Amino acid sequence: MKSEKASFLYWRLSGFYFFYFASLGALIPYWSLYLKDMGFSIREIGELMALILVTKIIAPNIWGWIADHTGKRMLIIRISSFLAAFIFAGIFFSDNFWSVALVMLAFSFFWNAALPQFEVTTLQHLEDQPHRYSSIRLWGSIGFILAVASLGFVLDSYSIVFLPITIFSFMLGILVMSFFVPERAAGHLPLAPVKLKQILFRPEVLALIVVCFLSQASHGAYYTFYTLYMEGYGYSRSIIGQLWALGVVVEVLVFLVMHRLVPYFGLRTLFLATFVLTTLRWLLIAAYADSLTIMLFAQTLHAASFGIFHAVAIQLFHQHFSGQHAGKGQAIYSSISFGAGGAFGTYLSGVLWEDVSPESSFWLSALMGLIAFFVVLRWIHAKNTQ
Repeated sequence: MKSEKASFLYWRLSGFYFFYFASLGALIPYWSLYLKDMGFSIREIGELMALILVTKIIAPNIWGWIADHTGKRMLIIRISSFLAAFIFAGIFFSDNFWSVALVMLAFSFFWNAALPQFEVTTLQHLEDQPHRYSSIRLWGSIGFILAVASLGFVLDSYSIVFLPITIFSFMLGILVMSFFVPERAAGHLPLAPVKLKQILFRPEVLALIVVCFLSQASHGAYYTFYTLYMEGYGYSRSIIGQLWALGVVVEVLVFLVMHRLVPYFGLRTLFLATFVLTTLRWLLIAAYADSLTIMLFAQTLHAASFGIFHAVAIQLFHQHFSGQHAGKGQAIYSSISFGAGGAFGTYLSGVLWEDVSPESSFWLSALMGLIAFFVVLRWIHAKNTQ
């Protein structure tokens, strides 16, 4: 009975990840095309995309504090999922920069609130087996793959106006799945013996925060402009969609074996390898975008630049932030990396794209990956997680 219950809960948790990352798979690779079709410049697109990431700096921390102090984590996820879908519908009535900016700012404030708290819920279910996280999270990657691959073909054949409709439908899926995860999974956490400030000012925690910021800042050009960048080299949208999908396919494969890689290599070694391969990936995209063969190889490195990185980072934050700080810890990870880091990388890459060259955005990404490697080498040491 216990195994049947665990299996049932596995699919509930996995379903939420599936729809959440399907919406991400529709939004991140193709939203810049939609904005371009509306007539916005590259710099304006960079600014609009950065708004999504700016809210990721603020929203997870606000909702993380509320969730940790009320214990109503799933209720917060349901409310934020509903408001995100409701507000996103405003995009159908927006036709200028400021109206689009308002919708993106408002919907993403709630959309970005849900995931960090759901990560805490998932890790609490896993209890003393956090290495099993990847087997649940991989369904998010599968959702991303299906969305990005299918939309590549759809947008080649039909109008870009189908994109917001698709994103809205995925957001409804997120809302529906949130009602299938029981509230009791997110009950009150035990009080933490150490204050949050004491944890944050530990050298290894500060280093971890810097590394997560740099990692996602280095992805800014990729997440916002990769589709436009590859179109500039003559690739069709369907091919670009397949390249996006390939990156997430190898991410799924990594998630499937992370429970074996972590005990064997250790978190620190995997982190160091991540940033070597991340740096290589951006160098290849900057220098050899005209070669499909090299671009195919570069996309396989997404297994490291996001897959291994995320799995290791989640566990490191789980080690440092426990008890009543669990929600705040995941919120900090989300806001600093995907929020502040992503916004910084997105905005700066947009400026470099227009003022220097599209390639310069990826050269900067490579530099940030290299700096992150040396920060890990000097300051981050972690125990293996079985």
